[in-house]
Amino acid sequence: MEETYEALSEISKAFAHPTRLRILELLSVDEACVCHLTHILDKRQAYVSQQLGVLRDAGLVDVRRDGQMIYYRLADARAAGVLSLLKDLALGSNPKLRYDPVPRVPVAGCPCPRCNEADTCCCAS
Repeated sequence: MEETYEALSEISKAFAHPTRLRILELLSVDEACVCHLTHILDKRQAYVSQQLGVLRDAGLVDVRRDGQMIYYRLADARAAGVLSLLKDLALGSNPKLRYDPVPRVPVAGCPCPRCNEADTCCCAS
């Protein structure tokens, strides 16, 4: 029984970070590469990659390779439901909260193929 709650605790920890929650929200709309997330979040690439690693280790995100591009997406659509529930709970205790909308593509300054006609992306690996 202890192992069951350990697993639950680990996945809960992945949700317990503002940047990871925003990443999950962004990925609930569409898959994205690291540079796309970096520009939307206005964070360094290494930091975004670190947070994606935590989400991947928790089984919340998957990767898809397309040539040199690596795209991240939700591993299970139920993660979007958990995020929605968390947002509703937070709004219940603080109705003045406002969530940023997910930006539409193209995102200004993002060099990824979805935002720019370039053939490669700065974060391809």
